[in-house]
Amino acid sequence: MRIRNPRDFWAGAIYLALAIAVILIGRNYPQGTSARMGPGYFPTALGSVLAVLGLVSVGRAFLRPGEPISGFAWRPLTLVLGATALFGVLLPRAGLLIALACLIAVGAMASRNSRLDATSIAALVGLVALCAIVFVKGLGVPMPLVGTWFGG
Repeated sequence: MRIRNPRDFWAGAIYLALAIAVILIGRNYPQGTSARMGPGYFPTALGSVLAVLGLVSVGRAFLRPGEPISGFAWRPLTLVLGATALFGVLLPRAGLLIALACLIAVGAMASRNSRLDATSIAALVGLVALCAIVFVKGLGVPMPLVGTWFGG
């Protein structure tokens, strides 16, 4: 058999690799039952669904023709990963409000279509406020709104 769609094949291979890693990590935690889920239940279930999607994608690679893989988009990858790392560094130090704003702003720079205007600033402020209300106030997730740099 010949791979007819390299994009589907490699996407499926990445899904399968991530699924295997998540399932292996999740198996080290108590599973529980579907009525009373343990900490390993959700990662194992999610990893299983991801594995099925990976198998479907790899299977499609042999059945449907597709385009070859072109150049790799390093800039978006670097910006999205950098934004995530920056969020992790800033969260305890600057707090959720600034860390989330930086995550959104740096992550948005990964798109060629993003621009800084009044609408995008309003969306950023609204999203930060919504996340603060839902996660910190509503769900009680222990994240500081204001970090140690600002006396939080």
